[in-house]
Amino acid sequence: MSMDAGRFFQIAWDVLPRLPRPVVRGLFAAAADVTWLVRPAGVRRLEATYARVRPGQGRRALRRLSRAGMRSYLRYYSEAFTLRAMTPEQIDARVRAVGLENVEGPRDAGRSVVGALGHLGNWDLAGAWAGSHIMPVTTVAERLEPPSLFEEFLAFREDLGMEILALGDDGVFQALLRSARATPPRLVPLLADRDLAASGIEVDMFGRRARVAAGPAALSVATGAPLVPISITYERLTGERRRLAGSPWGIVIRFHAEVTTDAALPRKERVAAATQGWVDTLAGAISEKPEDWHMLQHVFVEDLDPERYARTLERAAQRAADDPGPAGGAS
Repeated sequence: MSMDAGRFFQIAWDVLPRLPRPVVRGLFAAAADVTWLVRPAGVRRLEATYARVRPGQGRRALRRLSRAGMRSYLRYYSEAFTLRAMTPEQIDARVRAVGLENVEGPRDAGRSVVGALGHLGNWDLAGAWAGSHIMPVTTVAERLEPPSLFEEFLAFREDLGMEILALGDDGVFQALLRSARATPPRLVPLLADRDLAASGIEVDMFGRRARVAAGPAALSVATGAPLVPISITYERLTGERRRLAGSPWGIVIRFHAEVTTDAALPRKERVAAATQGWVDTLAGAISEKPEDWHMLQHVFVEDLDPERYARTLERAAQRAADDPGPAGGAS
């Protein structure tokens, strides 16, 4: 009998923090290498994605990149399972922030900030750090199956101090509107490099058409909150910072410059332009460290099933007039 995924994650969150950190890192690095060697559908999809980011690579170079990508992906999980046991000092040592003026300036002026993120690095660690050092965090989480798995991730992120809304629930976008207009201001970071709500926007990404979530741009346009692309990548730690972090790995959170659009444009055009703007920024960051983009799913239009995608477009067109849709989710 297979174990319920939620139960598995609960056991992992209970047991792994008790193990020595090098043991946990070694287990997940080994799991990454085995998965990479077996080359299941997710690994093949990751390689296809990286081939778009780094076109013209030979097979060996692409395989090396996908191995690094799987190690980065499993590193995220090894850290997620032990994050609640980290001390504030360890979290601080693991994070280096760049471009803080792009979020601190609006915050000091009493304005919330909408963040557009991709599945890069460790977004949970970034959220835990940002809630303590910048402003309270509200975000959206994808409903996972089985429900017990979603509940475990929900509890995990709430324990880190984040307010979590469930993608697909009634009134999610309205709740995000309230957060983006809140006093004191809030940071609303939204994972948006996949269209989870079937209400997304086609953009140009690495010279191809891709479909991403409309939520960050729609929320920014609706509230006037600045839209700030946020990239998160891993970096090696050395010396005193490595000792304080209790890990050879930390993350760099880059708060990029605000994406601006012409306020005279119709709302739909502003949302499309702002979406392309943050995608361009994140694509640049991904190009620098593609191994930290954990995209094991379809994101490019040419990879989607044509009939299913046609139905997605039909559904999106039916509700686009009245509802900009919620804002992408975490996984």
